[in-house]
Amino acid sequence: MESSSSGSCGQGTLYHWLVLFAVWLCGSQHVLSQKTPLEPKDKFLLSDPPIGLFDPIEISPSVLPHNTNPVEPLSPMYPNYTSYDPVLTGKCHVNFSALSYVMEKTAYDCSIPLAPLVADVICCPQVNSLMNIFQAAYGSGNDTLVLNQASANACFSDIMNILASKGANTNIPELCTLRPSNLTDASCPVKDISSFEKIVNTSKLLDACSSVDPLKECCRPVCQPAIAEAAIHISSGGANMFGSSSMPGSAVGIDVVSDCKGVVHSWLSMKLSSEEANSAFRVLSGCKVNKVCPVEFDEPSSVVKACGKASSSTPSCCAALHSYIGTRQKQIFVTNLQAINCATKFGSMLQKAGVVDDIYGLCDIDLKDFSLQGCLLRSLPTDIVFDNTTGISFTCDLSDNIAAPWPSSSSVQSLSLCAPEMSLPALPVSPKSESSGPSRTGIGVLLPLVFLTTTITI
Repeated sequence: MESSSSGSCGQGTLYHWLVLFAVWLCGSQHVLSQKTPLEPKDKFLLSDPPIGLFDPIEISPSVLPHNTNPVEPLSPMYPNYTSYDPVLTGKCHVNFSALSYVMEKTAYDCSIPLAPLVADVICCPQVNSLMNIFQAAYGSGNDTLVLNQASANACFSDIMNILASKGANTNIPELCTLRPSNLTDASCPVKDISSFEKIVNTSKLLDACSSVDPLKECCRPVCQPAIAEAAIHISSGGANMFGSSSMPGSAVGIDVVSDCKGVVHSWLSMKLSSEEANSAFRVLSGCKVNKVCPVEFDEPSSVVKACGKASSSTPSCCAALHSYIGTRQKQIFVTNLQAINCATKFGSMLQKAGVVDDIYGLCDIDLKDFSLQGCLLRSLPTDIVFDNTTGISFTCDLSDNIAAPWPSSSSVQSLSLCAPEMSLPALPVSPKSESSGPSRTGIGVLLPLVFLTTTITI
């Protein structure tokens, strides 16, 4: 038994090193591509987000053998960058030292090697939170909740330069579709604190959002409707100045309400500490992020051709399915809840194209097959961590084999995880542990998915 355990551990060690090397290699390639923009003297040029943002990274499947017994994290690898003193415009009158907590967290969450791979679930939600908190810091001394355009241009440049000096990716504006105008919320008619507090029931708003429950907010929202209500109040409060076209419901009105939500976020950031505001905004972003599948699926003609017939358990069907999903897996890291939506979305595409059988079950497709290197991030907000002991690290699942759910019909595009009777597939029981208990376990809808986790260090 000891020799068997030793052999398994050795294989796990080799597998873990291979995974670390593959992620580090991809990150190193990205570092090289960003070497020139990282120079502090360079200016940030804003442009429309590029098409095909998350290009697949090329990793040979041979370096990713299946391993059911991952070992503890090994010694970390460290990011290939050095911090420097940023060159600022001198036109952004904010005490950046007071924002050090959220700036440091954002720099780590958008670090050079990982930002493109975690943009949807970690980097961009954190950057958006930073923008809200920065608006509040800027306006706290002059009764304003937003920046004018000139100040926004200068401050946006300074923010990005400071983040880059701390090791953040210089492509954050493109990755997260950000511009200086995000700091102005220009179309909202209410921009000062006095007017805001005359229109909005601020006690109700603060009670709803001062402590956002990460386990309940997405299914039984409290803060989200309070923010929406406040945004509608201030947007309609200035409607007479802009005419009826600015009323909520019109195309223009929707943009106004969206900008007014930014004003509400700014006000909340003034009333909460940076830590409290950041935590609240990350939970709210997570509710939106986990509802969609960020993976792009092109026409699966090869899978349909191989699996379209009845009783599609042939090796050719599974080979085609694994090949197709393998190329999608290389796009981006996703959360466990996003993976469920990706499996549902893709399954619906196959059903519409004529694939009747549950080929996920026939071909042993798991949720982790939809995420980069089989790593599922947690559904609750998570961050990239950096310290002198662990280097850059984040927690993900490398051991679960939760089966991907086959949709009940082709009309199902996403799976609601808030239905009272909803339960998720259980962890499979290995042949050695079949006698230890039942093979299926229901998971409560208001609890986060429970995964066996490990920490990846880079």
